[in-house]
Amino acid sequence: MSAIQVGAITDEFSPDIRVAAEAMQGLGLKGAELRVINGRNIMDLSDAELDAALEVVRNAGLQVVSIASPILKCTLPDAPDVDPRFQQDIFASKHTFEDQPRLAQRAFEIAKRSGAKIVRVFSYWRVLDPPAVFERVVDALQELADRAAEHDLIIGLENEGACNIATAQETARVLAAIDHDNLKVVWDPANAYLAGEEPFPRGYDLLDSRRIAHVHAKDCKVEDHKPVWGPLGKQDVDWVGQIAALKEDGYNGYINLETHWQGPDGNKLEGSSICGRNLKKLVASLPVE
Repeated sequence: MSAIQVGAITDEFSPDIRVAAEAMQGLGLKGAELRVINGRNIMDLSDAELDAALEVVRNAGLQVVSIASPILKCTLPDAPDVDPRFQQDIFASKHTFEDQPRLAQRAFEIAKRSGAKIVRVFSYWRVLDPPAVFERVVDALQELADRAAEHDLIIGLENEGACNIATAQETARVLAAIDHDNLKVVWDPANAYLAGEEPFPRGYDLLDSRRIAHVHAKDCKVEDHKPVWGPLGKQDVDWVGQIAALKEDGYNGYINLETHWQGPDGNKLEGSSICGRNLKKLVASLPVE
């Protein structure tokens, strides 16, 4: 039987790790995903700064399940031009192609220090002709998976609209090209939706559910060709169907909140709290707010 657990990317509640941890503990969330800590990207913290943040997280009864790194969120050299239509969210991190080996090594160190088993990565900023760089994306992910295997870690490829692997269809092609126990998927249905795909059931059905290591939960509608974020489970992504399918397929990892919604009257802490309550209800098959 599926035993889905729930958590969040901490800075979706607050960049202040103490505020975030307290809010998550109050909601009964169990899994912490680290991305921005006290206004700085996790990759840029010293060991001492990281240890201080981890103490706060652990004292709140939270388990670090994933490092939300910015690996391969950069421009691929000698490739078609980057598609200018997409907003490139960097979350207090700006690194180049040349920085990637160093970032990967640091991510592995942070994972070991925190106990996280998943390092989230991407697929370079999306170019005007993504198929033209597919093999280079595959080569980079293969290398990361090989390195992760040495540390008993999982490379979690997130489908991201601003990157070359945005949809379930594109993700499935990567999985077919890389048969590796240490390469799995961070499935983000809302990202697939914004990339023009029906994430559930069509997109999800294209994926090998056994290779989904982690799931991100957020919800939106599209108005005037732009995303309008809102309360989880009340927008256009079929979270009821998606979670039911994950349970049916035996998924027993985490679904982690990545709110994006700025909340009522711009109060993101309250917005994430609403979404956190909704996520717990959705997993428990209860109506949401």
